[in-house]
Amino acid sequence: MSTWIVAGVQMDCKLADRSANIRRMADALATAAERGARLVVFPECALSGYGFGTRDQALAAAESIPGPATDAIAQECRRRGVWAVFGLLERDPDSGKLFNACALVGPAGLVGSYRKIHLPCLGADRFTDPGDRPFAVHDLGGLKIGMNICFDGSFPESARILTLLGADLIVLPTNWATNARKMAELVSAARAWENHVYYLAVNRVGDEAGFRYIGLSSAADYLGNMLHTAPEGEQGIFTIEVDPVAAAQKRVVHCHGEYEIDRVNWRRPELYGPLVEPQKEPFVGHQNRE
Repeated sequence: MSTWIVAGVQMDCKLADRSANIRRMADALATAAERGARLVVFPECALSGYGFGTRDQALAAAESIPGPATDAIAQECRRRGVWAVFGLLERDPDSGKLFNACALVGPAGLVGSYRKIHLPCLGADRFTDPGDRPFAVHDLGGLKIGMNICFDGSFPESARILTLLGADLIVLPTNWATNARKMAELVSAARAWENHVYYLAVNRVGDEAGFRYIGLSSAADYLGNMLHTAPEGEQGIFTIEVDPVAAAQKRVVHCHGEYEIDRVNWRRPELYGPLVEPQKEPFVGHQNRE
């Protein structure tokens, strides 16, 4: 079977209530599996919530990776024969640093994790540390996926690197509030079309810490065609079909030898030097750390 059914779970979550949020995720994962999904994607900070007012509050809702939540979701994945991506706040036991992260787990346990690299001055990201690990792509056995989180989607370099590493599908767990509506409208189609990959952005809903999260989760195929846009403000589960073979075939032939396009392999990286020049003042996180 070359194609994969992938589910997005647009859900509300309870701030700092990990037990309640794990129960919600477990229920949604079971429903998605019943609908044929082999990969289920949840929003940013689905485990912890996002609207914390201090670093101490965020740290209290964080846990390690691997940890209790990855173990619990992996157990559900093992029961259903599926994989899942979910957002959480990660506390690194070695450094004491706090990261906005997402974990990829499957029937055999933890597969990989990602730490958010680009941080807005908003919610928990006012107190988290910038991601410190290289981008990575994970092969689930026929489907290669890369992970970004929310604001990372504003930086096309993030999706391009994952594409160059072999991703067929890029997933973006996110927490888009009202002011992020333009992001919700544009990001999936733009990043998918630029990179000839599938792109799945999964947002949350509900009110938290004075913000209203809008939903509008979306998915696009490798040609930039929208496959799904979820309703605004409503919880729900949707599925898309992903064809990894089609995503990997980067050259688009409209007319052989006369009109062909390859937005990945016809790059000119020798001219892109300014993209990777260090900034005069490297970003180290926001100053409001308390």
